[in-house]
Amino acid sequence: MARINQWNPEDAQFWQKEGKKHARRNLWISVPSLMLAFIVWQIWSVVAVRLNDIGFSFTEEQLFTLAAIPGLVGATLRFVYTFAVGKIGGKNWTVISTAVLAIPAIGIGIAVQNPDTPFSVMLILAALCGLGGGNFSSSTANISFFFPKKEKGTALGINGGLGNMGVSVVQFITPLVIASSTFALVGGSQVMPDGSQVYLQNAAFIWVIPIVIMTFAAYFGMDNLPNAKQSVSDQFVIVKRKHTWIMTVLYIATFGSFIGYSAAFPLLLRSQFPQYVPLAFLGALLAASARPVGGWIADKLGGAQVTAYVLVVQAIGAAGVIFFLGEKQFSGFLASFLILFVASGIGSGSTFQMIPGIFIPKEAAPVLGFTAAFAAYGSFFIPKLFGWSVNTTGTPVTAFYFFIGFYVISFALNWYFYQRKSAAVLMKQAS
Repeated sequence: MARINQWNPEDAQFWQKEGKKHARRNLWISVPSLMLAFIVWQIWSVVAVRLNDIGFSFTEEQLFTLAAIPGLVGATLRFVYTFAVGKIGGKNWTVISTAVLAIPAIGIGIAVQNPDTPFSVMLILAALCGLGGGNFSSSTANISFFFPKKEKGTALGINGGLGNMGVSVVQFITPLVIASSTFALVGGSQVMPDGSQVYLQNAAFIWVIPIVIMTFAAYFGMDNLPNAKQSVSDQFVIVKRKHTWIMTVLYIATFGSFIGYSAAFPLLLRSQFPQYVPLAFLGALLAASARPVGGWIADKLGGAQVTAYVLVVQAIGAAGVIFFLGEKQFSGFLASFLILFVASGIGSGSTFQMIPGIFIPKEAAPVLGFTAAFAAYGSFFIPKLFGWSVNTTGTPVTAFYFFIGFYVISFALNWYFYQRKSAAVLMKQAS
């Protein structure tokens, strides 16, 4: 593939003649690569649910920890991944970051076959799944360079939304593949309490071949952009920007909620409504599907306005969950939680649309990755907060009061800095 020597997507003639085709090709390779990263990152959210059923003897808190630790590691790695694109190039980093996903996938497939595998080994494998969590920051930073400002919201929404779909994919596919003897030659079956056989190793092994395929696709089909290279010190100037930190709070409220609820939802269902665990994939599916919609609407109406509505709906959804948990009514609980998921998905797209309008392009890319890094800690803290709430009060309700408070604070910040008439950055209308 010919090397790209110059890149200016804001030049309408260049964009129509040459830029668009390169940008779209890179986007459509980026999407499945990012989806695989999310699959590996969130694989413990469904594997942890099954461990004790096949002979492991972990406590409830240990299971929540296994679901949470990939979030902690992934969020931390995002700070590194954020600056990797500017340092070594988008294509190069996509190849590397996709290839390493095979390590935890193979490791988990081996470890779950032995109920005597110690918790410490499982914890290490869960930490290695954090490698998938880092990819979002680098993928987002890379794709942001390819598109003109007027299309960034939609492009980032597609990349993030379809990539986020990996969470629902792994939660939907896992119950199906573990019932199949697809990889029976690589290990045997495990026996469930009802006497049925499962192949839990399939939950991990099934992704190894797609990881290999997408590694080669990235190597042969993606591009390094010439004007995307920046030193780490040049990129690190974003930490001095006030709006970097404000947008980080807003993205924690939206994407942090999405990824945290996704990691905890299967275990929450298992503890509150165990007969409905197979429906766990619905939340992540709706949230991921809503993200491109959020980016598109924000391109039309303005990111700050959409984000404001989202935060109100999230608070209402959390209040609904509190009420219906108290009533032990599953249909209301599920509906309220799905409202939370949809709103967080739309908000993930709208907040990301705001960033290119606030920062110059050279700063917008690392800011996108930086805010995503902090928000990813939601996948650690939210499951851990649920675990703490259940252990100390006997119910996850207490955690939701914390979430509502955070949504109120985020709404106030969004209004003060981006919506009121005297705000320094007025974003009522799309740029």
